[in-house]
Amino acid sequence: MVPSTALAFDPLPRRLIALPGVYRPQADTWLLAEALSHEPMGADSDILDIGTGTGALALSAARTGARVEAVDVSWPAVIAAGLNAFRQRLPLRVMHGDFETRAQGRRFDVVLTNPPYVPSARARPPSHGAARAWDGGPDGRAVIDRVCACAPALLRPGGVLLMVHSGMCGPPATLARLEAAGLSAGVTARASVPWGPVLRARRTWLRRQGLACDGDEREELVIIRAEHP
Repeated sequence: MVPSTALAFDPLPRRLIALPGVYRPQADTWLLAEALSHEPMGADSDILDIGTGTGALALSAARTGARVEAVDVSWPAVIAAGLNAFRQRLPLRVMHGDFETRAQGRRFDVVLTNPPYVPSARARPPSHGAARAWDGGPDGRAVIDRVCACAPALLRPGGVLLMVHSGMCGPPATLARLEAAGLSAGVTARASVPWGPVLRARRTWLRRQGLACDGDEREELVIIRAEHP
């Protein structure tokens, strides 16, 4: 049985700069940070943070002495993460662009990501604006599926992918994709959190899509951990 996490553990850096339009650390960030804290990391570890936002998770990893790289498609996020690394006096390489292109041909000991995963009526995720941090296409899986497909090429033998996403996005589908790609995958933590303003604004649409029921007020978050053999 997978334990439910109360989100009491919070190893994230304090007083982070978050420019307008940059995703601020929230419950999913804290859950992923706790999962990350259980992975062995040190000076010989190479870490990749996909969709870094403020850089909160990347900086948590950098505090262990690991070599950490962070990538985001948002220029404000790249700037914010760079500023936060400077203020924390931590070495962090921050890259702008698509993670698949920026990390092509390289392998890591840990890949972590808090991808956009909120189901949206948009046919495709937005190309600009704050919503690109959470809109994941009609089923919420536009970025999740790309991460699953790329994970084997990004991980060294014994390397680990840590990904957080909503129960609305179908965790079994994520596990199936990762296992079909040759990774060993499982759900290692769950948490139940109140709906935020984005989900509340989409309540009617989510019900019509069969992604929510009448009276739903809480969202399940899951941590997916996948290991390269």
